[in-house]
Amino acid sequence: MTDPLAAAKAALDAGDPDGALSLLDDLDRSEDALSLRADAAYAAGRFEAALGARESLYTMHLTAGRTDAAALTAVTIAMQLLVDTGLMAAVRGWASKADRLVTGDDVTAAALLAAVRTYERFLCGDADAAAHHAQRAIALGTSLGVDLAVVMGRIATARLLTADDRVAEGMALLDEVAVDLMAGEHDPFVVGNMYCELICAAQALMLLDRSREWTDVMERWRHGAASGAVHGRCRVHRAELLRISGPAGAAEDEALGACDDLQPWMRREFGWPLAELGTIRLRRGDLAGAEDAFLRAHASAWSPQPGLALLRMHQGALDTAADLIAAEIESPTPLPWKERPPIAGLQVAPLLEAQAEIAFAAGDAAIAAAAATRVRASAGRHPTPGLIAGADLAEARAAVLTADAAGAVAAATAAATAWAGLGAPYDAAMARVVLGHAHVLAGRRDIAMLEWRSARRAFAEYGASLHRDAVDALLGDVAPATAAAVAALIRDGSGWRVGLGDREAALADLKGIHLLGRLLSAPGKDFHVLDLAEAGTLEAGLPALDDEAKATYRRRLAEVEDDIAEAERDNDPARAALAERDRDYLVAELSRAVGLGGRTRASGGTVERARTSVTRTLRYAIGRIGDALPELGEHLSRSIRTGAECSYAPDPLSPVVWRLEL
Repeated sequence: MTDPLAAAKAALDAGDPDGALSLLDDLDRSEDALSLRADAAYAAGRFEAALGARESLYTMHLTAGRTDAAALTAVTIAMQLLVDTGLMAAVRGWASKADRLVTGDDVTAAALLAAVRTYERFLCGDADAAAHHAQRAIALGTSLGVDLAVVMGRIATARLLTADDRVAEGMALLDEVAVDLMAGEHDPFVVGNMYCELICAAQALMLLDRSREWTDVMERWRHGAASGAVHGRCRVHRAELLRISGPAGAAEDEALGACDDLQPWMRREFGWPLAELGTIRLRRGDLAGAEDAFLRAHASAWSPQPGLALLRMHQGALDTAADLIAAEIESPTPLPWKERPPIAGLQVAPLLEAQAEIAFAAGDAAIAAAAATRVRASAGRHPTPGLIAGADLAEARAAVLTADAAGAVAAATAAATAWAGLGAPYDAAMARVVLGHAHVLAGRRDIAMLEWRSARRAFAEYGASLHRDAVDALLGDVAPATAAAVAALIRDGSGWRVGLGDREAALADLKGIHLLGRLLSAPGKDFHVLDLAEAGTLEAGLPALDDEAKATYRRRLAEVEDDIAEAERDNDPARAALAERDRDYLVAELSRAVGLGGRTRASGGTVERARTSVTRTLRYAIGRIGDALPELGEHLSRSIRTGAECSYAPDPLSPVVWRLEL
């Protein structure tokens, strides 16, 4: 094919966006070339390049006086920022540019602009304005044949109904949209992004049956059809559902995969998969890994609550945990989160459930009762099985603290039964633990032991080692440490001391020993090599926040500053506060000049390079330990497993208890 532009289009149509971009590199920046470059870059996962091409196209149209074309390009940029970044200030900036150029209600840009306005207002908590724009998007989209506007308007309308205590009516409309999306009449961008919205709606209400059904549909559909961030978003939803159903190891794998897939796309919303990763690690008992994920989410201007507060509880800092959760309940962080937008109090429901759990651990009956009352009120407005089960468990905890044995047994039994029916073994086990305490109050210790043994089995099968061990303590089944050999790994100045029994040796500071320390701190837990590569500061790939990405970030920052200035002129402090969070995120990203979310974005072969590097580094450290203490080196050689995931899996017939000071 002699025409380079035609050849590039053919390559893109054939599923080779990188090939299309290579052909386009030698072409002038004509209108057709820029449009094709934007599409190819988006398909290739180069989001900043896609935006840059569209911004150049917008300027070209504007300079040439093509007002309608400039308006459509501006609203397309706003739509992609809305769908992929969570930077609402930038969305508002481009929507305003489009608004100034739209010449009437008879152009495609008008319908898409109404759809963008709908979700920008919805994600910022303005239900009335979102409802107005949704009806306009449906009307204009229907008359102009703009499918995306119609579907976005219908889903937003349904979600506003569920937020307005009309759950059955809203879910019926969402069911209609789900059937329509699978009819084969919509393009992949519409299907992928709108199915994600359906799942977000179900997750917000803890409608687990719908979440599973729609996630399964999306998972089957996305292979070969989806583009952009849809693959990664689907993986987050799968991680969420695996976090509920187990096994926890599979949930963590999906969450890590989602973080990798979404790095080129998400900006503010990248905190969502990071917070999910932290919650899964917390359930697994990996407190260090959970803290790392939660702090990364916070660095992305995303709230790590309630996960971080629950982490502090497990670390024994009950006062800190109580303060953290109380502060977040009093003033929830405004997040552009499609699952729990700041409408109708659904954002606060999981915070209140966590507050009840923390108060239970601290023995604070008053706080537990107040939290339970508010959780029950939320479940009353949105009476779905998952939210009702959460309210039952909160009430059971409060009843135990006030010595209301009958009330505690009834509420905990209801919670355990509901969670089991929903396919949520971890949550059912948590309810069984509380139920056991309720039976102890009633003088029925034998029944309590039965509940705790069931909970212990469920925690073990799920992969929740911390909770399993806590139940072992309740049962009195903790094995004596005297049966095991005692080993030590202790930081000593700039080096290390290792020991086995009464023998000890000094070693220099090695990267592999840092990695060993993390594996030894969580026996049986699988660690992905990318996490270990970061923990040991190994090179897993090449840093790549390139000049193009930095330039795009700076343009977004300028748009955010404009939005703040406009909000201040309009005396709109709420809008200014939201925009300032966007600014904080962008400034932090530019100052770090590394991959999104704190993880270095890498070029090519990242996992394989990390696997090779981690394995080599671990084996070298074990070899040096074996030179000094052969028996300990042999034990580690047998027990350390390497690969895409690494773990410390000692022989249970030859137990070793480790003293770790890392």
